[in-house]
Amino acid sequence: MYDRAARPDVLSAHGLAAYARHPLMRCVGLDRGYYGVIPPSDLARYRDQTPPDFRFLVKADRRLVFPSGPGADPTLLLEPSWASSAVVEPLVEELGSRLGAVLFQFPPVPAEAFGGPRAFAERLYRFLRELPREAAYAVELRTPGLVGEDYGQALAHGGAGHAYVVHPEMLSLPEQLHRIPPGPRGPRVVRWMLKPGWRYAAARDAWSPFSALRSPDPERRREVAGAIRSLAEPGQPVLSVVNNKAEGSSPLSVAALAAELAIHPDG
Repeated sequence: MYDRAARPDVLSAHGLAAYARHPLMRCVGLDRGYYGVIPPSDLARYRDQTPPDFRFLVKADRRLVFPSGPGADPTLLLEPSWASSAVVEPLVEELGSRLGAVLFQFPPVPAEAFGGPRAFAERLYRFLRELPREAAYAVELRTPGLVGEDYGQALAHGGAGHAYVVHPEMLSLPEQLHRIPPGPRGPRVVRWMLKPGWRYAAARDAWSPFSALRSPDPERRREVAGAIRSLAEPGQPVLSVVNNKAEGSSPLSVAALAAELAIHPDG
């Protein structure tokens, strides 16, 4: 939501700079990295439109996380050398301190697609430990069967954080926090993506142009606020991203979330 109508080309050139000036919009998710490596020139352009305290949460290429199906490449699945050279190093080089975290978002597939929870955790740990230490890493799952002790240990020893996500395919935020408490090394990430009972396409068609809270979800809003409170510590900021399909308008959801955090008796 901006204060006036604008052509797509104007938003593409100047929208991020305007967004980054808003006091509540201190982070943005770069989802385009999921569909292909972002050119360094585009990363530099994003960097130059934002102040030093702004942060990017960048999705890694889906070929690193898809075990099968459209977009999959078996030679690149959890392949640390390619991830380092093609994805991580350009992000570090171009975004610098503005790089909040690299997000590996695994698709909603049966746990057996990775050989079961234990095999997945072992392979994830081997992958994470080989990545450059100059970046922070978060892992998001859409398969509840993979969320267990082995997965938590893989994150802890691999130096990554769990991305706590609101999505119909996933466990509730309180259950994710219970199963995977935040570790000392990984980034703190909360993503409020999609209202339960909805699919992205249906929410997009029903709520576009995302200028109002078409379907307020105070229950999930309280859960997101509670997760942010429990994760935030001195020196440990929380990277929070809200999708338009959470309630109908990402900026208005962020404002409502900020109000929820502000009115909590603990501050």
